[in-house]
Amino acid sequence: MSKSKLYVVTGVSGRTGAAAARALLNVGMRVRVIVRDEDKGDIWAAQGAEVAIADLTNTSSLYKALIGADGAYIVSPPQYYLDNLFEQAESMAHSIAEAATKAQLPKLVALSSIGAEQSSGTGWIAMNRLLEQRLNQTDLSIAYLRAAYFMENWGPLAQIAATQGELPSFLAPLNQKLPMIATEDIGRIAAEILCENWDGTRIIELEGPDRYSPNEVAVILTKALDKMIKPITIPESDWIQFISGQDFSTVAIAGFIEMTQGLNSKHIAFGNSNIERRQGTVSLDTVVSAMHI
Repeated sequence: MSKSKLYVVTGVSGRTGAAAARALLNVGMRVRVIVRDEDKGDIWAAQGAEVAIADLTNTSSLYKALIGADGAYIVSPPQYYLDNLFEQAESMAHSIAEAATKAQLPKLVALSSIGAEQSSGTGWIAMNRLLEQRLNQTDLSIAYLRAAYFMENWGPLAQIAATQGELPSFLAPLNQKLPMIATEDIGRIAAEILCENWDGTRIIELEGPDRYSPNEVAVILTKALDKMIKPITIPESDWIQFISGQDFSTVAIAGFIEMTQGLNSKHIAFGNSNIERRQGTVSLDTVVSAMHI
């Protein structure tokens, strides 16, 4: 791989963006990270990355950050505290599409989600669909990474399990296996795809090496904590109370509920076997061991 290639990475303050930037730097690529605040770029500058200050809703600043790049990894971060989070997501989608088109970006890898092909009943995932729809209106070469359920989503519930001996689960039934993936794998695969050559649009479904049910998550936690952890289903009637006080807007809470209902009913699931699919290598055991619970 040529060391002259320059790749732009957004979302480096989060997990998948940081993993992608690290993976690209590790193979000798030039990396330009996009941050909103200059001080958040210091850690990346120390690792040899260029730092660009831009806001994903500001087309002008984003264009300047993308110009001259050979490709970019785009993470459109949800603003869960906003009542207009879907409108904000749409605004970011328009800005990203316009800036990337103006910068004549040769290729773009965008983080999306399992279920983004569905027109309704997906809650938060509708924000990923908005991004896909807007980018589809461009002539860019795009790879959408439709990621499975993040393994790290179990973190807050694992903390409860550590103190109470019970693992509360929104996912049900407790024996239903769900495709999951570590954010480290998402970022690494995003970096790998950025280094590939293609034309047109690709849809790539991502999952980890195994699928897990809430029952199996509890077994992994039992081993990690060296004490018995019992999985329990959180009744839907308790969902709002359970997640209140976590800086979610009313609209965000409704979106979480609809998304979780879609996962439980399998309305949100991987598509047909003809879609390109990649598997990560990081197990849930590894992710749990890094949670410091």
